[in-house]
Amino acid sequence: MVSNGAMSWLPDLQHASPLVMGVLFLLIALSVVTWFFIVLKGLEFWRAQRTNQNYARHFWEATRLAPLAGGTDLSQGGQFAQLTENGLQALDRYRKHHGVLPGRAGDPTETITRALRQTIQDSMTRLETGLGLLATIGNTAPFIGLFGTVVGIMSALSGISRTGAAGLDVVAGPIGEALIATAVGLACAIPAVVAYNSFVRRLRVLGNSLDGFAHDLLARIIAENPVHQAAGSVSEG
Repeated sequence: MVSNGAMSWLPDLQHASPLVMGVLFLLIALSVVTWFFIVLKGLEFWRAQRTNQNYARHFWEATRLAPLAGGTDLSQGGQFAQLTENGLQALDRYRKHHGVLPGRAGDPTETITRALRQTIQDSMTRLETGLGLLATIGNTAPFIGLFGTVVGIMSALSGISRTGAAGLDVVAGPIGEALIATAVGLACAIPAVVAYNSFVRRLRVLGNSLDGFAHDLLARIIAENPVHQAAGSVSEG
């Protein structure tokens, strides 16, 4: 009984115009893309949170940063591991090239901070991939469905003008097409909007955690590697 009711809209599409069918196929394709990115980004954010939490535990348990960074597979270590690696690489670059760095670029803290900031920006950019598409689908799918609705109503009016009658048998099919296009448009847009808002919130939380970890990382790097610029040379305590 429920199954027959759920599929009762299919006869309305048997004589649908090519334009309405094109709209429906487009919305179905957008819905598939939406759910693909929902699953993909959901797994990506889950993996980022899990790997960062695991790395943070090892980070505070380790007595030195250098062995921790050197023994970490960055493809499995997450954004925290990448921050550690890039921070230590920035320190190495400072030690090698501090004599030619102008102004505040000669300050090791400034050099490391710049590298950490760039790493955070790169990580956030990668995590944002796909979110713009979800936002676009969420914003446009209702209007695409509305376009199909307008086409269906125009077909109903055209049928009335041809027959000179406004009976149910004349308008039922085109109006059914219109309602189906509206429903499919909303079914495509609602998950995209909900997922986009959820991912933006998770991205903001992750960004805050990256900022906090970068602050702690910078403090540890400076504490474990007390370098300072003096008379054009670098000394280590």
